[in-house]
Amino acid sequence: MKKKSRNIMLILVFLIGLGFFYYPTLSNKFNEYKNQKIIKEYNENKEELYKESHSTKGEGSQLDILLKKMEEYNEKIYKDKQKDLKDPFSYEESSFDLTEFGFSDNIVGYISIPIMDIELPIYLGANHENMSKGAVQMSQTSFPIGGENTNSAIVAHRGYKYQAMFRDIEALSIGDEVKITNLWGTLEYRVCEIKIIDPSDVSEVLIQEGRDLVTLIT
Repeated sequence: MKKKSRNIMLILVFLIGLGFFYYPTLSNKFNEYKNQKIIKEYNENKEELYKESHSTKGEGSQLDILLKKMEEYNEKIYKDKQKDLKDPFSYEESSFDLTEFGFSDNIVGYISIPIMDIELPIYLGANHENMSKGAVQMSQTSFPIGGENTNSAIVAHRGYKYQAMFRDIEALSIGDEVKITNLWGTLEYRVCEIKIIDPSDVSEVLIQEGRDLVTLIT
């Protein structure tokens, strides 16, 4: 009987150890699945807006109104020289509310980085809650819709609670592809510069005259 109990204990210890060993991998897979579900819901909401826009006559559609507001915001912070971008704490509050357009989690799109094998939803506002769920767009930087005189700063943790996020950002090299999908299409960018910066250095996320940029930060 003692031998049987000992064997059962050994099996339990082995299974617990096996669970600890595989937990990070399984947890990451689960979070990947969850992110894909969120992205799927985002695309479904987008399809609904497209249907609504095609049926709208005379007045501008929700998509047209939203794009105009985002373009106006990007133009405003460019002309103001991002005067409210003072320090990392000014990034947290979302500068836009997408809930009125049916996006309850304030998701502006999603980022795909093939070389890192990740696809993450992009939330508006770099607060702790949003950063625990995926990538975020830093407030007081351009919305990720492209265009001249824009620089959208996209931030994510270097791994968070067994989620990869931007953990493997060192895998990026000059020329690698980064894609951002928003309500109007997919923007394709190429890595042109890699830097190590001080956490309080906001100069690297400033808009550069005549350029269409995305800055990834972790």
